[in-house]
Amino acid sequence: MSTETLAPMGPTAIKPMQPSKPARRKQTAGQNLLTALLTVLSLIWIIPLLFILINSFKGKFFISDSPFSLPTGETFAGLTNYITGLQLSGFARALGWSLFITVGSVAVIVLLTAMTAYYITRVKTWWTSLIYYLFAFSMIAPFQLVMFPTVKIADALGLATPWGMIILYLGFGGGLSVFLFAGFIKSVPMDIEEAAYMDGCTPLQSYFRVVMPLLKPTSVTVAVLNAMWVWNDFLLPNLVIGQDERYKTVPIVIQMLVGSNGNRDMGAQMAMLVLAIIPIVVFYAFGQKYIVEGVAAGAVKG
Repeated sequence: MSTETLAPMGPTAIKPMQPSKPARRKQTAGQNLLTALLTVLSLIWIIPLLFILINSFKGKFFISDSPFSLPTGETFAGLTNYITGLQLSGFARALGWSLFITVGSVAVIVLLTAMTAYYITRVKTWWTSLIYYLFAFSMIAPFQLVMFPTVKIADALGLATPWGMIILYLGFGGGLSVFLFAGFIKSVPMDIEEAAYMDGCTPLQSYFRVVMPLLKPTSVTVAVLNAMWVWNDFLLPNLVIGQDERYKTVPIVIQMLVGSNGNRDMGAQMAMLVLAIIPIVVFYAFGQKYIVEGVAAGAVKG
């Protein structure tokens, strides 16, 4: 066979198949539909935030009359609502307690649930499997089911304090956190830990030096999800420590702007809501890139 009849060889010999025109049009239409859907969903989430921000600069008498109009002329109140809210609500003290409870709860949840997930994943016994399923079951148990027993137990054990709230949040936030951590740890090869053991590491040293750094995406995901929940939670703090004037959190203080006769200063409430949203939005902005990665690793591989 002559060389002239041989097919050309090399990278130019194989050409990728191009989709047909109907397939390309179908793909483009699907992308446009997805873009439109995501745009609508984004507006649904952004519009309430813009509504709060706009009305925080309006006079309280104009919010009910024209809630969707921009603050101009006589409706513009400037920083009056912010000053009034800070003077009436005790927002500064509540902000401090909310930060303390949120940071403490998130730190304890991330540290302890990661260690728990590591143990029940690496130790294969019937009772570690039972513990895992109990954590998973706790995610579907509604809070209303254990609401009143929790309050009674918290009072009996002296947990009606900000320090006690950290323990309670550890209990309620442990289920999802262990589930996410366990799913990711299952994907970590045992060879890495065995190499650390051969280098002289103890199991505890292997966990903190080898496994824990690998858990960074899931740790950030767990931290962000729990921080958003704890920071915005109203019901549990109101039930446990809401009667103590010293320990009120930000959601409780904002709710207190409603008067005893149902009168409320909507302008001050909107202003305090803006101040309450800012810290958690900033924290979410720094950690949002890890959320999809961490949730996918914890849910799919689990």
